[in-house]
Amino acid sequence: MTYEERLQHVSVLGAAGKMGSGILLLTAVEMADLSMKPENRGKPFVLYAIDVSDEALSGVMKYLKAQVLKIAEKKVVALRKVYAARPDLIDNDEIIDQYIFDVLSIVRPSTRMEAAFDSHMVFEAIKEDPELKISIFKQISSNNPHQPWFFTNTSSIPITKLDEGAGLGGRIIGFHFYNPPAIQKLVEIIRAEQTLPGLEAFAYTYAKNLHKVVVPSHDVAGFIGNGHFMRDILHAASEVEKLGNNFSFVESVYVMNKISQDLLVRPMGIFQLIDYVGVDVCSFIMSVMDHNLKEETVHCPLLDRFIALGVKGGQHSDGSQKDGILKYEKGRPVAIYDPATKAYMAISEFQASVDKILGNLPVVPAWKAVVGNKAKEAILREYFGNLKAASGLGAELARFYATRSCEIGQQLVSSGVAGSENDVNTVLLTGFFHAYGPINNYLD
Repeated sequence: MTYEERLQHVSVLGAAGKMGSGILLLTAVEMADLSMKPENRGKPFVLYAIDVSDEALSGVMKYLKAQVLKIAEKKVVALRKVYAARPDLIDNDEIIDQYIFDVLSIVRPSTRMEAAFDSHMVFEAIKEDPELKISIFKQISSNNPHQPWFFTNTSSIPITKLDEGAGLGGRIIGFHFYNPPAIQKLVEIIRAEQTLPGLEAFAYTYAKNLHKVVVPSHDVAGFIGNGHFMRDILHAASEVEKLGNNFSFVESVYVMNKISQDLLVRPMGIFQLIDYVGVDVCSFIMSVMDHNLKEETVHCPLLDRFIALGVKGGQHSDGSQKDGILKYEKGRPVAIYDPATKAYMAISEFQASVDKILGNLPVVPAWKAVVGNKAKEAILREYFGNLKAASGLGAELARFYATRSCEIGQQLVSSGVAGSENDVNTVLLTGFFHAYGPINNYLD
């Protein structure tokens, strides 16, 4: 089966979710573009958008229409060539409207799993629950005569376990889009022990056609991205506990969030990133890793404490940030949740006094001023040189955090999860938007 034939009949599970909707958009556009090639004219291309709610599916169709409009506007010159045989399409608006119609006409919303029974490939972006995934894979595989290929968007569950549990015989691969899939450039590809060579080759071709940056990861729970992120959380939580001797709980959280964002020149502090992903989601990812990594304990009592109090973070349906460990106003952290009082304490109440205790710090370059700067290397070397020479608690905590982050990256390489230091750095640079990879020599 050729690339085009494989993409003639596809299903996306969890299509109305944040990850699923992005995967649906990318796949719909790729399928539509293939269908418009002269050699494919007249061939059916069908993409089932499968989810549990008709209301949610209606919403995702509106999302698709709005996003395809933006895509069409950007490539209207190329679309003129595609529709050159259509004398009725003259104005750009007419061409754009036709392209939107052609993309959306491929998509079939459905709340029935049976819609996937004829697909040649299935993208899965459902809840991060291995038993649920295995059950659904089994159901589709046993009722689908085409021996479909499965692309799972799991960010933590070993692919081999899903393969063996569902009895797929290697017809599965980890294809981990980063959030949001339509914008994020990174994809982690994870093959199971028995993943079919043809499936793996197809996955790389598909990623290339989507203009993604691909990093292969070994099939170890958490892979590269969450393998680093979860251990980063554990470090921050451990430091919060240690700081309890000198600071209140909310002050300790503030310190580590500030250290990990400002002093490490990252786009978000560690606790803001936990909120973005979801406190409960991070805890579940850790539980998957802890269950599968026998030589290491991956568990964070601090996250358990917040979850027990109903503090979960995450995002609203419009993409705005929910309150979690931090409270947000216009997307910016303004307060920190205190488990003892079960209330948020405004950062402004203690920020000045805590910053004074952290001591004099070198001038920190803003992440936005560094990440796209051609002189980034020189800026970072100068800054970290100053940080290395600085005294005081803040500088000490920042150096320790950076060193630990580097050690985590090196551990991912030495344990075989990542193929190289460059792979680790690429994941953190591209998937997490860091200004530099964790494995560097800035503090040497």
